Amino acid sequence: MNVILKYRGREVTDAEVVFIRDLIAAHPTLSRRRLSQELCRAWNWVQPNGQLRDMVCRGLMLALHRAGQIALPDRRQASRNPLVERSKPTAAEIDRDPIQTSLPALGPLRLEQVRRTPAEALFNSLIEQHHYLGYTQPVGEHLKYLVFAEERLMACLAWSSAPRHLGPRDRFLGWSAEERRRNIHLIATNLRFLVLPWVKVPHLASHILGRMARQLSADWERVYGHPLYFLETFVDSDRFRGTCYRAANWIVLGRTTGRGKNDQTHRPNRSLKEVLGYPLQRHFRHLLSQP
Repeated sequence: MNVILKYRGREVTDAEVVFIRDLIAAHPTLSRRRLSQELCRAWNWVQPNGQLRDMVCRGLMLALHRAGQIALPDRRQASRNPLVERSKPTAAEIDRDPIQTSLPALGPLRLEQVRRTPAEALFNSLIEQHHYLGYTQPVGEHLKYLVFAEERLMACLAWSSAPRHLGPRDRFLGWSAEERRRNIHLIATNLRFLVLPWVKVPHLASHILGRMARQLSADWERVYGHPLYFLETFVDSDRFRGTCYRAANWIVLGRTTGRGKNDQTHRPNRSLKEVLGYPLQRHFRHLLSQP
């Protein structure tokens, strides 16, 4: 069998293209979305939590359509990009009285996962107002956290699916391309970390990272059906030193090339970032190389 297309780690053979053509012919009234769902079911193409890989499947079918391998039905409505059209979060009103104390005096912290809860809007608002990158909607698997000391809000963190290609991380793990394809979902990226600007508590940030490392994998498995074995983050060296990550025993893996994932010029077009990682299991390399 000949490979017609490679898409997001999946090879599509000529026999599978014929299967997709027959599927479309057998369901002439279905929309593109319904066809992709039918194909996911036929291929048993699901996420670890059992949900259909519908968005990836739609992208694959569109790539085959554009390559002239299949003929999809006409779109039934103009496509919308919710990431582009999403309105900015509105400003939230919370207690902004300064907090300046020691970590022991602060008392126990509570880390609340708020994605798909009423508190998610508060998280989005605080990141938009106070994080230098602002708020952007994560794609793929992701969780959002608010950190409280009693009822006072201290910090916000967001974690998301890891980028597929990251040289410093891949070299550190000793991954082959196939091992990366199979196991990339077992890594999460710290997408945002914000200690609110009126909170002045020495060592708070590194303490939160330590707490997060003990809690995140179980939360991830509860939501997405699989654990995490490794965490990573990017630190903009022009702005920050990554002190809290180092204090929490994160490992410096290297630096990005500054080219981004869609680079075509092979020249830096953005700031270089330091890449840091944190193993969640002692035998993380073995766990991340399993077939």
